[in-house]
Amino acid sequence: MLADSAADSTSTPTFTLPTSAADVTDTTRQAAGWLDDNWQGWVVDGLRIVLILGLALVLRAVVRKVIDKLVSRMGRPAEGDGDHGVLGGLLANSGVVNTERRQQRSEAIGSVLRSVASFSILGTASLMALSVLGVDLAPLLASAGVAGVAIGFGARNLVTDFLSGVFMIMEDQYGVGDEIDTGIATGTVLEVGLRVTKLRGSAGEIWYIRNGEVKRIANMSQGWSTATVDVQVGYKEDLERIEALVTEAAEQLSKESPYDELIWGRVKVLGVESVAVDSVQLRIEARCTPGKAAQVSRALRLRLKAAFDLAGVKLKEEAAATVPAQAAAPEVLPPSALADPNSARSLAAKPIPAQN
Repeated sequence: MLADSAADSTSTPTFTLPTSAADVTDTTRQAAGWLDDNWQGWVVDGLRIVLILGLALVLRAVVRKVIDKLVSRMGRPAEGDGDHGVLGGLLANSGVVNTERRQQRSEAIGSVLRSVASFSILGTASLMALSVLGVDLAPLLASAGVAGVAIGFGARNLVTDFLSGVFMIMEDQYGVGDEIDTGIATGTVLEVGLRVTKLRGSAGEIWYIRNGEVKRIANMSQGWSTATVDVQVGYKEDLERIEALVTEAAEQLSKESPYDELIWGRVKVLGVESVAVDSVQLRIEARCTPGKAAQVSRALRLRLKAAFDLAGVKLKEEAAATVPAQAAAPEVLPPSALADPNSARSLAAKPIPAQN
């Protein structure tokens, strides 16, 4: 009986259109009783929903604060080689990543982490609020599971692109402004997204490359580049003197602007690259700023040419002029007697006219 009465008290009353004052009084009394029986549950459910949403917002703010601190710590430059710790090591790339590059990567990672945290926390809070309101979550979760499996099979390439983009950013495989070769296309990076990377090719074309399709990446703008110059000198030239001239010209170039920032370290003469009959080829190597190898090589060739001209260095040995005897110019002979048609020899050489 108590269970029945409790069920009746919590059940929604049925209202009919009153036709008399007594009916109005009964209806008002029923509504007041129903409100009196259920208002406490409403207040409790409302407070629970407010508490759930409030805790979710507080948790979201705390998580975002932690992520911001993590991002700032990852983007902070290391004071020493081994002083960046575990978090700094996530963005350390053999000590060649500058501060601006680290900050860009940390901000990108922080944006992804904040989005994932907000979606997870607020989504869980919404499901808990629906559960408090009495919504049956079993069909909803089952439908979401089936939809998730279907989307996972249909959009597996999208998931692959997204995960590949996240790891590309975390590992600093390339960034905006880098010259890269993806195997599919080669060009300068214009934009790095979580799904698509945009490149501008050498002819001005723009390539849109899905991150999941990239199997290998050659980054020509990361760390440092090598400017290689091959110099040809005569076979009989003093190689030690040539090396001294090269070193002097390279040092002068490295002290002038803008090459004082482009050339890193001393220019090295690696040695003899090849030997020919009339020349010797030397290889010169200079470590320089990424992407500036061609500029440094051209400037170094120009300076070496000027230094060789000033020092009188021959680039090739001149071959000895050997003329064969039979090809010598003939001696001038006196004129022949036959050249004069009136001379005795010329007249004697004339044919005898035919006799009639």
